[in-house]
Amino acid sequence: MVLLKHYITHNRQVKIVNTCRELGLGPGGFYRPGYQGGGKLHLHMMCLGLNWDPNTRKYEDERPIDGCKPPGIPYQFKKLVKKAIRDAHTLIREDSELSDAEDMLPTMSPNICIANFYTETGRLGLHQDRDESAESLAKGLPVVSFSVGDSAEFMYGEERDVKKAKKIVLESGDVLIFGGKSRDIHHGISCIIPNSTPHSLLQQTGIRTGRLNLTFRRF
Repeated sequence: MVLLKHYITHNRQVKIVNTCRELGLGPGGFYRPGYQGGGKLHLHMMCLGLNWDPNTRKYEDERPIDGCKPPGIPYQFKKLVKKAIRDAHTLIREDSELSDAEDMLPTMSPNICIANFYTETGRLGLHQDRDESAESLAKGLPVVSFSVGDSAEFMYGEERDVKKAKKIVLESGDVLIFGGKSRDIHHGISCIIPNSTPHSLLQQTGIRTGRLNLTFRRF
């Protein structure tokens, strides 16, 4: 599990916001997903590459609510994911003196991205990302998370127990990567920290108050 603090440059964050806004307003863009019982998630979601349905917990070519196909993952997003994993390998080698950091954190080329936008009251309970293919999970292919906008309190742990979970603050520009033995960690967002978006990002993008989070993985 590797946290790259302030990794995404300001200019790249601006491009991420503008690209997600453009994709999010088109077919297959942002919507507020709900459960069969009628409850709604405390966020807005958009899938790229493949659609993930919170009701069936399956990946599909189209989303059931409107039959739209998810937009593709932009090349610049994939490029940044690969670069972040390479830089994480460098840190692992420095900290653990491993000759092959991929033994601890496998490399990955994403074909799925789930973009979540949390308002100031948004949150997400502890959960595991275990809906990818058996092969992907067995290899421990990582989840790579981009944070843009407001900071968020991220919780994680080996059990689905909020009281035992550790917490860190993810700020705009941070990249969090978890794979290998940490691939199955329980994780979630306990709260969004209001008015914490960098002022320069607000000025250049007009991003809404809240947090944009992109998580990349391979099916």
